[in-house]
Amino acid sequence: MKTRLAPLLGLALAAATLTVVPTSAGAVSAGAVATSAEAAPVAKPGVRVTNGCLRSVPEAKGGAPVRICYTLFRPARASAERRVPMIMHSHGWGGSRTTDPAQLRAFTRAGYGVISFDQRGWGESGGKAHVESPAFEGRDVRALVRLVSRLRWVRQDGRGDPRIGAVGGSYGGGYQFVGAFESLRLRGRPIFDALAPEITWHDLSQSLAPEGVTRTEWALGLSAAALPSQALPERVYKALVEGAATGRWPDGSLPGGEDLVRFFERNGPKWHADHGRRLSIPVLLGQGTTDTLFPLQQGLANWRRALTERARRQSIFVGYNGGHVLPAVLPAGVSVTSDPCSRKLAGGDFRALTVRFFDAKLKGRTTRLRGFGRIHLATPASRCTTVRSVAPTKRYAVGRVATTTGPAGAPVAVPVVRGPVRVAGSPYLTGAVTALGVENRAFYGLAMGTSPATARLVQNNVLPLREPTPVTGVTRRVALPSVAVDVPAGQTLYLLASATSDTFVTMGSRTPGVVVLDDTVVSLPVVGR
Repeated sequence: MKTRLAPLLGLALAAATLTVVPTSAGAVSAGAVATSAEAAPVAKPGVRVTNGCLRSVPEAKGGAPVRICYTLFRPARASAERRVPMIMHSHGWGGSRTTDPAQLRAFTRAGYGVISFDQRGWGESGGKAHVESPAFEGRDVRALVRLVSRLRWVRQDGRGDPRIGAVGGSYGGGYQFVGAFESLRLRGRPIFDALAPEITWHDLSQSLAPEGVTRTEWALGLSAAALPSQALPERVYKALVEGAATGRWPDGSLPGGEDLVRFFERNGPKWHADHGRRLSIPVLLGQGTTDTLFPLQQGLANWRRALTERARRQSIFVGYNGGHVLPAVLPAGVSVTSDPCSRKLAGGDFRALTVRFFDAKLKGRTTRLRGFGRIHLATPASRCTTVRSVAPTKRYAVGRVATTTGPAGAPVAVPVVRGPVRVAGSPYLTGAVTALGVENRAFYGLAMGTSPATARLVQNNVLPLREPTPVTGVTRRVALPSVAVDVPAGQTLYLLASATSDTFVTMGSRTPGVVVLDDTVVSLPVVGR
């Protein structure tokens, strides 16, 4: 690591401590430090725990194979005569595999075997983290599935074809998609029979830098979490930190610069969807409505673009208040952690919902589970709103929205619609943009309050408008963060425009001036009105 990056990585370590990932699938915060797994603890009666490692693809052609380490949990009564389905599990960024059977008891108690593994670059596994690359992590997942296919106590649907589902959050959701899509690309079908990814991405570059504007705290935090174990290739450290410092997402356009767009291009469902591939298996998608790293629209993009229409009819989307959460201070947001939709569907948390989902899809049981083919979204008031579509249904003209750039510019709240009204889905705005500076930026989101002074971001997210060169009266369409909210009588839903954002700290305009939207129209997904 080059010395000149040290001060920025110090800032990254501070930023990473703010991370919270309250998900039920075992995702680990970006501030966690990877540690080697210890010897497996004593299993509960009936659950046999086995640790091991396999050899996978080397880091470079002609190099030594990389060790990928795992822990197997064999449930009570599983045998060659009584075979059980398998669940694959892995950790979030900066974490390591689960070795304590108590943490996976919900699955083993329900009669599933579990294999939890250290992803490449983390825990006891070797190599570097290539951030769910098909050429590396994709091959690691296939090697683990081959291992599972040789276990005599695991149910098999054919030679080399175990009955297998997968769980995990954040980075632990990424391995599920890379494994399923790479098998689809190479063999014509996914290696998994069902998935349950949480708080993961559709497009890494758009997650980390929407419209090329870096989510500073997350870029730094992810770098910091990988620093103690040197998990990332050095050029990726350099690119993430320098992207946070310069305000430009590294795309190879600068002389001598790195190209993260190319590095991340294939590392997610978007690349496969762009090439016409869709998963035909049932998927239980969980996404955080207040997640500021992989926000709600990333999960909705997976629902819409990563699955076939038939698969969606057998799948469920759940949005809960949580995920990768930082304090929303500027602009001010909400602080809530809740999962009303899992409770509504399964009477418990997301893990309880996952078990019932797998019982239906891996065991073929009649579970009376409802909600298939629907999108279920939590509101800040912890109610569950269910919709079929997240597309806007109403348009509201709000006139001129002018945002003064620079740190002194206070957020501007422009009224859109008065309550009562329910909004659930993916809104956007259109307007004629005038920005006379170079690299002018502004951030937009939806807020709720009794007045502009009390308006707070609905679910903590904003998205940027970026104008690299001066423009006058040019029509733009700007995506607004996906949300679910009930606006009660006496309150108003506002369009909030801000020159700065704490998630995008230091990413405001590079020159002073004003970003003006004329003839602004906000399109909202209004439910039941």
